[in-house]
Amino acid sequence: MERFPLAILGPGALGLHFAARLGGIVPVALIARDAAGAARLNAGVEVGGQGFHPNAFAAEEAPEADWVIVLVKAGDTAAAAATAERMHPLGVLSLQNGLTGELLRAHCAAPRVEQGITTEGAYRERGDGADRIYPSGAGETLVPPGFEAVAELLGRAGLRARVEPDIAAARLAKLLVNVAINPLAALFRVPNGTLLEPPHRVLLDTLVREALPVLRAHGLELDEAAALARVHAVARATAANRASMLQDLLAGRRTEIDAITGALLRMAARTGSELPTHRAVQVLVRALESADDGRAAPAAC
Repeated sequence: MERFPLAILGPGALGLHFAARLGGIVPVALIARDAAGAARLNAGVEVGGQGFHPNAFAAEEAPEADWVIVLVKAGDTAAAAATAERMHPLGVLSLQNGLTGELLRAHCAAPRVEQGITTEGAYRERGDGADRIYPSGAGETLVPPGFEAVAELLGRAGLRARVEPDIAAARLAKLLVNVAINPLAALFRVPNGTLLEPPHRVLLDTLVREALPVLRAHGLELDEAAALARVHAVARATAANRASMLQDLLAGRRTEIDAITGALLRMAARTGSELPTHRAVQVLVRALESADDGRAAPAAC
């Protein structure tokens, strides 16, 4: 089996968006959970209004690849790490929500295993027996030093990407965005841009202000004005996007609330801080997950 320059683990909406763009410049292996999932993808999917036939493989048949981008749900990180290791890559880059880098490194012994961030947006619609992926707002992808080759490929594919020397601070800034936008979009079932309007804006800003002292204690160097501006800018740039947590609820899947808000609450516990609004949001999202009488499906790779 040929060795691919790049592989993407996780053919969700964002994974397919990346695969379609990158597939225009280099061969890309798209790794699904199983053979049935790979067969559905190989039959074709519409991405951004264009037909796309990826090179899809089941996880147990994943080919070797120089670089692996991980875009699975947080709960599937350990399994994805094991798959990535079998692909013998030069490096594995997580662009997942939450803080999954340590878990990925614990289960993958590739030469480089790091977590970057992306604010690219995409969502999936199913209808007439076909999947359609809609890119929804051009964001930016930041990668750690050592992943210059990945940044170069992303740039050639027309995606904004760069190497960020202080990737740890960038991850904290992305977490700030996620803990504010993702749960509220899911609870109110609205696209990101609507959160900038009343009455949602009050809760959005409350979540930012409440999270900020905890994130600053862990190294985030943003004051309140800059933090609010960062979150508002992402909501505006991805105004049409359906946040991943909203997509999960609409699809009857478990959300990443414990990987996103849960990560912030665990950080707060280490500093002795109370975050009542974030804790309430976590409880509400969990309640919506269980409202389907426990029938929510596991998140798909």
